[in-house]
Amino acid sequence: MKLLRRRKTILVILVFIWLGGMIYFLAPLTGSRDDTRSNGDQEDTHINFQQNTDNRDTYYDKNEFVGLRGKPVETDSRRIEGFDVESYLSVTRVRQGEDAYASNAYNQEASDKAPFNRDVPDVRASQCQERLWISDDLPTTSIIICFHNEGRAALLRTVISSLNRSPPNLLKEIILVDDFSDNAEDGKLLEKLPKVRVLRNNQREGLMRSRVRGADEAKGEVLTFLDSHCECNKNWLEPLLERIKENRNMIVSPIIDVINMDTFEYLGSSSDLRGGFGWNLNFKWDFLPPNVLAERSGQPMAPIKTPVIAGGLFSIDKKWFERIGKYDMDMDIWGGENLGLNTRRAVEVWMDDYKKFYYAAVPYAKNTPFGDIQSRLALRKKLKCKPFKWYVQNVYPELRVPEDDDTTAFGEVKQGKDCMDTLGHTSGGTVGLFECHGAGGNQLWNFVKNKMLKHDSFCLETANEKEGTPALLRECDEQNSNQHWEYDKGSNRIRHVGSGKCLDSKDQKEKGLVLNSCSDSFTQSWAFEDGKAL
Repeated sequence: MKLLRRRKTILVILVFIWLGGMIYFLAPLTGSRDDTRSNGDQEDTHINFQQNTDNRDTYYDKNEFVGLRGKPVETDSRRIEGFDVESYLSVTRVRQGEDAYASNAYNQEASDKAPFNRDVPDVRASQCQERLWISDDLPTTSIIICFHNEGRAALLRTVISSLNRSPPNLLKEIILVDDFSDNAEDGKLLEKLPKVRVLRNNQREGLMRSRVRGADEAKGEVLTFLDSHCECNKNWLEPLLERIKENRNMIVSPIIDVINMDTFEYLGSSSDLRGGFGWNLNFKWDFLPPNVLAERSGQPMAPIKTPVIAGGLFSIDKKWFERIGKYDMDMDIWGGENLGLNTRRAVEVWMDDYKKFYYAAVPYAKNTPFGDIQSRLALRKKLKCKPFKWYVQNVYPELRVPEDDDTTAFGEVKQGKDCMDTLGHTSGGTVGLFECHGAGGNQLWNFVKNKMLKHDSFCLETANEKEGTPALLRECDEQNSNQHWEYDKGSNRIRHVGSGKCLDSKDQKEKGLVLNSCSDSFTQSWAFEDGKAL
């Protein structure tokens, strides 16, 4: 379960996807079992990775770690009950009058109040809850957690839940990589806990290089990367490791539930979701296609093939991680000006001619320097990775390719320095103008041959043909004539087919975009900024 974090963090997650998910799907499918991926037809337990810890049936015993049949457990004299929780948390606890959101963009006061070893509900399907695990023949893992100025309460719960909910004979160690936090003791003090090792960077390195440092130090057979603000639920680890045991080239990501950023309430997520993205490369959750839902009917423990993963939480065999090139070490610190650099590097390495759709969706990226990518291109050639066209056609056919469908224009719809923008509205909401930011998102539109102006699954529609009628977002319906528009390239007007009136921004601050009688007014002039002509 992940905390809802800063928007820039959400954006940069997709960079991780390219380095793991893209290589995984684009790598060759020939070779021995250790060198190939499974066809995914084998049954698997739902990986229900929750951000809370149910203390019932924990693996940790206050006297000693007890191995579960087979693999011996290394002796560790450190004990959870010997850790001074109050002393650790009191240093950074939110004081009266302080902004609880200032440090981590979540309610740190609520986090501080949540018990460090709290119970959470087990929301797995009943078949998953009834499954008995024998872990003696599963590979060992090193958990790697990178952080920078993370709230101490959230970080502590991550570590404690990992210890309490992981079979001791499978958990080799927990490696905390402190990416030069302001207070070195945020991590250092946690070395008093069992199996915890702390590595501290001498300067900010960013998530990529920090994870690689942890991976290089890891002693486990499998690397399990966790965010620094998550909590593990019962039997979270065994399904991950079982899948990797079946196929050492598998990248396994769990179902991710949510902790409310304001209250820290536990919220179970749907298991009928998988990762996806649009041409702006922002990660999103997609509902499973109907054919996949049908295949999974009555089989809640069956694995879900996903085009991409939310790269904060996943397990991968250490040797496979090293073979496919780890992470791109030239990708820089999270957020800020480095977002464009990181994403554009991935685009230039992996997307071939399809990169034009990214640049149409995110125009500002065209001018973002991305550095020397020759080593990554050489890696792609060495691994004999398949082209991005194969990925689109075979792995993610649900990703609509503008030139393959009925799209006639794709990108921003501009009026001077402003762009047509959904303003965050969904079905039934108005559409307005906002300064063009070049990042796609709410400003990404496509005009299709059936005369519909689309944003994701919504189309622009008018309730009637009267003067001043607002244009609203509605679910697309090709048979609905109120959703039919034409673009006049000569006058740059967008004309409503049924009424003959034009889309006008004159009163957009009060009413949104509306229908008005066509005129030469600048408020009716629109230009599509994209790489595809109308």
